[in-house]
Amino acid sequence: MKPRRKLKTPETSLSKFSEDFMAERLQPSMQERESLDPEQGSMVLNEPVGAGPCACPGNKGQGTKQSEHTGSPLQRNLPEGWEWKTLGDIAEVCGGGTPRTNDPANFEGGSIPWVTPADLSGYTSKKIGHGSRNITEKGLLSSSARLLPSGTVLFTSRAPIGYVAIAANPIATNQGFKSFVLKEGILPDYVYWYLKGSKDLAESLASGTTFLELSGAKAKQLPIPVAPLSQQKLIVAEIEKQFSRLDEAVAGLKRIKANLKRYKAAVLKAAVEGKLTEEWRKANPNVEAGAELLKRILVERKMKWEEKNPGKKYKEPVAPDISNLPELPEGWVWASVDSICHQIGDVDHKMPKAKETGIPYISTKDFSPDGGINYENAKRIDQSDYDKLCRKIFPEKGDILLSRYGTVGEVRLVRNKTLFQASYSIAILKPLTEKMSAYLSFVLQTEPIQRQIKKHTRATAQPDLGLSHIRCLGMPLAPTYEQQRIIDEIDHLFSVADEIDAAVETNLKRAERLRQGILTKAFSARLALRSKSTIHPEASKGA
Repeated sequence: MKPRRKLKTPETSLSKFSEDFMAERLQPSMQERESLDPEQGSMVLNEPVGAGPCACPGNKGQGTKQSEHTGSPLQRNLPEGWEWKTLGDIAEVCGGGTPRTNDPANFEGGSIPWVTPADLSGYTSKKIGHGSRNITEKGLLSSSARLLPSGTVLFTSRAPIGYVAIAANPIATNQGFKSFVLKEGILPDYVYWYLKGSKDLAESLASGTTFLELSGAKAKQLPIPVAPLSQQKLIVAEIEKQFSRLDEAVAGLKRIKANLKRYKAAVLKAAVEGKLTEEWRKANPNVEAGAELLKRILVERKMKWEEKNPGKKYKEPVAPDISNLPELPEGWVWASVDSICHQIGDVDHKMPKAKETGIPYISTKDFSPDGGINYENAKRIDQSDYDKLCRKIFPEKGDILLSRYGTVGEVRLVRNKTLFQASYSIAILKPLTEKMSAYLSFVLQTEPIQRQIKKHTRATAQPDLGLSHIRCLGMPLAPTYEQQRIIDEIDHLFSVADEIDAAVETNLKRAERLRQGILTKAFSARLALRSKSTIHPEASKGA
């Protein structure tokens, strides 16, 4: 047997991806390591958070100050010159307000930036200058909203707790914030990064039944370790340098994920164009052609139908719609999806009642991103409803599920014997043989078939692909042995891509842990403090 022909990947780095991807981007350079003050110690990103002598609340090491906030989960011992304070000690804590929305004069033509928690949802910049709406001077004066100065640290105190930003200019907020107007000697950026790592602490002080809310009194009680101003600047600079490295690594990981998606699409495209098995065809010229295979399939289809429907008139499968479809390799033929399935259908469109326990009732929301089916979180129906739905059609191992309503064109192969039913938003395709199932499941995901699906989808309030259009989808039918070769090649190449994807996901999760670890270390005096004489000589001169 000839060796597998390797398909070129979008990035040569894909096949060599490893954990080193993160490590290379996150560790300090050799020059930086040599410059770190050995007395202060350096930050090791892969060190478990909470390890080391500084994490021990009872450690009263030289040059530390015992915390007065002994109930705080944060580091209790501080370096010389640091102090435990509360946010009420270092800032004026301000709430916000919403002008009456039924009075247009509060909003129309307003020039005062006004921010709500919704404006910070998904917001990634450190500073914010405006929200989605402005308010007028009348709106400001008629409500509890306040015009906060530039540099104020905005902190959402409900729905949800924990979004943070710094006001880039004078700004007002609604009542979903507790904002901190800082006193002299406190950097807004220092408090910003502290609060970014203190969401859990803030939530622990919140209360409420419908939703948690951090009151102004509790916001004032939030403890914060306050370093001298010169060290605040160093810590902010170090956090942002480390986060910049982390962001670079995460961006690289996301590029790899995007390339993997394109890579899989390229593999499927090569498969249906015959390029994946081009060398195999040259080495195996004397195989049954696709046209001969189709004839055998049609005979078998008719026999199966007549066995299941004795005395009834057999209905021939619909012809494929091959308009604007590409030319096929020699020995292949276009066939309709209907011709290789003995049944295509969906269940009754009347929605069964949901039960706490019972048989899974799958909808497109239960199609998991990895190409599988999430039975665990699916709606449940009782046995009687399941039995009624099964009179028309029911899914079995080897069947193909094709989403046909709302989200159209998603494909899932039923790989096990799990008892379940599929909602009417999903078409159930029953290929004549299980071997044909794997081939068809791949073919349905390829660009030529997806283009046909898009062409036949009705553009209504909810996009809808009719069963009659599914039946006439044109699919490239390769010879039997070549189909198996295609399946093997796709499985092999996809398994390599899936391994890489799993490594990427692991590192993305690790990146989030590192992000929190950086903040924890920063405010427990474990972040690398540079030698003032070698890296920051100006630091010794004060702020």
